Amino acid sequence: MSSISIAALTTAGLIGGFQTARSTGNRPLGGAVLAAAGAAAFASCRRDAGSGRAAVLTTTYLVGFGASHPLARKIGAWPAVYTVTGATALLALVLGRRR
Repeated sequence: MSSISIAALTTAGLIGGFQTARSTGNRPLGGAVLAAAGAAAFASCRRDAGSGRAAVLTTTYLVGFGASHPLARKIGAWPAVYTVTGATALLALVLGRRR
């Protein structure tokens, strides 16, 4: 899988998880979307770039998710989600390259 596909998975997880939780009112369902996409991104990145890079990407993914909450109080929910998603996707493009 290319680094673009890995970036797409992280984007789907962060934006899709938030949208799922928001539209259904079911936060655990949004978390399930977030977790599934994150696990797929980790597996793809580990296969293509190694465990170390996959661990860094997953850590960034989770920190971005956590950081979006306080950031949302300052700039709004969607802008916060887009900000952390963009940063995570950019890192996925860099880290997800084949060894």
